[in-house]
Amino acid sequence: MKNQHSDNHVHRHFAPTALMLGNVVTGCSVVGPAGMLSELSSGLDVTIRDAGLLITFGAVMLCIGSPLTAWLTSRIDRRTLLTATLAVLALANIASAFAPDYLTLLVIRLIMLGIGALYTPQAAGTAALIVPEEKRGSTIAYIFLGWSLAAAVGLPLITFIASHYGWRAAYGSIGTLGCLSFLLLAWRLPGGLVGSPVELKTWADVGRNRMIVLLLSITTLQMSGQFVVFTFMGPLMTKLTNAGPDAVALVFALYGVFGFIGIAIATRIVDSWGAYKTSLLFTLVMLTGITGWAVSAGSYPLMACAVAIWGLGFASTNSMQQVRLVNAEPALASASVSLNTSVLYIGQALGSAIGAVLFARDLLHGAGYVAVGFVAVAVIMVAMTKPRPGAASAA
Repeated sequence: MKNQHSDNHVHRHFAPTALMLGNVVTGCSVVGPAGMLSELSSGLDVTIRDAGLLITFGAVMLCIGSPLTAWLTSRIDRRTLLTATLAVLALANIASAFAPDYLTLLVIRLIMLGIGALYTPQAAGTAALIVPEEKRGSTIAYIFLGWSLAAAVGLPLITFIASHYGWRAAYGSIGTLGCLSFLLLAWRLPGGLVGSPVELKTWADVGRNRMIVLLLSITTLQMSGQFVVFTFMGPLMTKLTNAGPDAVALVFALYGVFGFIGIAIATRIVDSWGAYKTSLLFTLVMLTGITGWAVSAGSYPLMACAVAIWGLGFASTNSMQQVRLVNAEPALASASVSLNTSVLYIGQALGSAIGAVLFARDLLHGAGYVAVGFVAVAVIMVAMTKPRPGAASAA
């Protein structure tokens, strides 16, 4: 904008990568406790179910914070907004490493995620401002690679660090990564980027758009189903198969690596296939993997294979939801994408709460089948959003 043309080009060339790495930090901050539930439980003298509530309560804060902060900050320069958000995530994770008890850790987490709710939807909206329209779909999908990397590399590392060096070291590691990501984004994201202002009328327009409402419902179902199992995946693997921490870390790694592969494939095919077909394919893949988990519960090798298939679908479906919302009504993208993040976290809260009840009652096999039910309904609803011939909406 204000930079020289060549300098601006370099900044824009590297900006999507800087935004993507910010999603790695956000992803690790959101799902990190899932990789260290046992260590948090023993270290803070609480039950595994209570440790899991760090994810449930955090998700509730995220779902409230995402649309609220989108509304309050829509006129703020994107570089200022996103770098400040990453700074809060970094400092709050470092503070978490020094939390003396469970309540303090929970309060730090709620404050961190109340502000951190900004990052993912605003990063997606910012991507639309820095690339040509024909590259918007693949760029948004690329930025979501950050969540795949958080699962592929972040969660296994968190599990490894927590099991060998303690949960405080794990939080410190996320905080350090946050500091590095903050510096990179401040360096690479051009200034002067401001999205469309979000007014109260914008939310009313979103509510009247049938396609946007359907897409938001699909996100809720997809995430609810996954988090019934995902929140307690480590303890479930341990109870069902006697897997140790390293075996659990391997399964998290499979989930994330295949998530990375899935979103890489989605990024390559979405511009030619269209977002609807790509979304349907990967939601079916996700359903296949979760069904495999439910059916094979008790066999470590089969459950690990099922998690790999599930992983292929998890991040791809989410990034396709973002692309379809932007395409459905570009003028409403700031609001619809932040609402998608909000219902994503509603799904996390609902799924992890159901998972906590099932785990506390020792209904370990039932969790998988409840997850299958949610995702099966999501597949049906994706099929209902098939674009009509000649309609570009959310294609």
